Amino acid sequence: MKVHLLYEDQDFDFVAGLPPGHEELIQDLKLTTLLRAMAGGDKFLTEVSQQVLLACLRDPGEIRYRQRVLADCLAQPEVIRQMYDIAVGALQDKRHLWGGFGGSYQTASSNLSGAVAHLEAYLVRLRQLRAIADEHAGKFSSDGLRALFATLLRELDDEYFEEVSYHLRQLRFRAGVPVSAELGSDNTGINFVLRAPGDSRRRWAERLGIGPRSSYSFSLPPRDEAGANILSDLTSRGINLVANAAAQSADHIGSYFTMLRAELGFYVGCLNLADRLAAKGVPTAVPEPAKPASLAFSCAGLRDACLELQSPDPVVGNDVVADGKLIVIITGANSGGKSTFLRSVGVAQLMMQCGLFVTAGAYRADVAHRIFTHFIREEDPGMTSGRLDDELSRMSAIADQIEPHCLVLFNESFAGTNESEGSEIGYQVARALLDAQVRVFYVTHRFEFAERFLRDHPRSALFLRAEREPDGRRTYKLAVKEPLPTSFGEDLYYQLGGWLDEDNERLAQDRADSGGALPPGVTDLFSNWYGGGARR
Repeated sequence: MKVHLLYEDQDFDFVAGLPPGHEELIQDLKLTTLLRAMAGGDKFLTEVSQQVLLACLRDPGEIRYRQRVLADCLAQPEVIRQMYDIAVGALQDKRHLWGGFGGSYQTASSNLSGAVAHLEAYLVRLRQLRAIADEHAGKFSSDGLRALFATLLRELDDEYFEEVSYHLRQLRFRAGVPVSAELGSDNTGINFVLRAPGDSRRRWAERLGIGPRSSYSFSLPPRDEAGANILSDLTSRGINLVANAAAQSADHIGSYFTMLRAELGFYVGCLNLADRLAAKGVPTAVPEPAKPASLAFSCAGLRDACLELQSPDPVVGNDVVADGKLIVIITGANSGGKSTFLRSVGVAQLMMQCGLFVTAGAYRADVAHRIFTHFIREEDPGMTSGRLDDELSRMSAIADQIEPHCLVLFNESFAGTNESEGSEIGYQVARALLDAQVRVFYVTHRFEFAERFLRDHPRSALFLRAEREPDGRRTYKLAVKEPLPTSFGEDLYYQLGGWLDEDNERLAQDRADSGGALPPGVTDLFSNWYGGGARR
């Protein structure tokens, strides 16, 4: 039997490991928050959710297959959780059973006994799955869950349970192990055959000693260790094939429950996430995946799912249409929501490509082969390299792995040098990626960088700007606007003015007298600060 809830025609490979560079992706997009919400404190669900989330699907058809399964799960969450609990219980039963099977140190008898014990425990869990299928199979419409329930109903019928139960009782050999053999030319035993226990039963008259004998027997002396070892060896030779067959059957059913637990585990994580978001009233939508290289991207009310899970207040969503654009350049006021939007794109793309819903009113994007992030970092505390060295090293690692139709998210990249050099490095890197058919989202304060793309490549680029009210307040909304040569760093100066200068009223008056401009000397201070790469 197969589960096939994540793929239509194959099992998910949970031992494949995480993709290279996953640490940066988790750190930059703050995915730990999302994974915790999906896991609900369960370590296994954390591992499964992480594995599926980071293994991006490349086929829109495979994504839609999972979306339909997830829609069924969201419609019948209790049934899915019951099935998951059964799979978990089956694997816990295995751990609690005394003895095992399959070890090189074990005898055929112990292998058989352990395998039978496991099969008996699995049989109870299979009956529970069959009961759920009988009651709820008609409530599901997705191809994945309909196929799963059809398999359970077809393979686990009453005749199956009766036959398996009968054979398990026989394999207990409570009346002894009937084995037949022949003598070879040298009087050694050959052609050992295990007989059904019913063949060895003596008639009642024979057991009472008043009828003819159908067999002959002898008893070993209590201390005849050599004879006992010989009989044990004869028994093992007789039941070896049956023991191996029983162990293989137990392994097969155990593997089925292992896969069922893993694949259902991902959907249970989706249910946990849906519950957390619904409790906050966060809108969610089924994203529409487009084929790679279609340059599709549009969203309505897109929010950062991780920020929604952390923030006690509602998060502002953004509406963007970037269809046909290879690069999206985001500029504007400091603390205006640029980095938040960039993370929202990365998280939504990952969620879409693993079959999840997204935190938006609508989301449509082409499928990326891989997703990379290149975000600003703090200075190396070990002082082994400078910030620019670290940025270039991380960019080199991305370049070694990247391929056409990937997605790269840049956040204040190459800020470890001055305006001119940082703009030139960023331009050359972005230009090379665009030539290789790699899509780019780029948050920057480098006006020279943004202005160069505006001048030289206006058709391939979309320019978004974080809005700012005249009084300096941030709306956290992005609008399609050309970049400005300022990031309004003076707003931060006045926000900090209350503790930088005790005479805050004088600062406000100076600003009013200068028509809103900074006092003399402060302009140079912020120009050097924010032009030197230290801005956030």
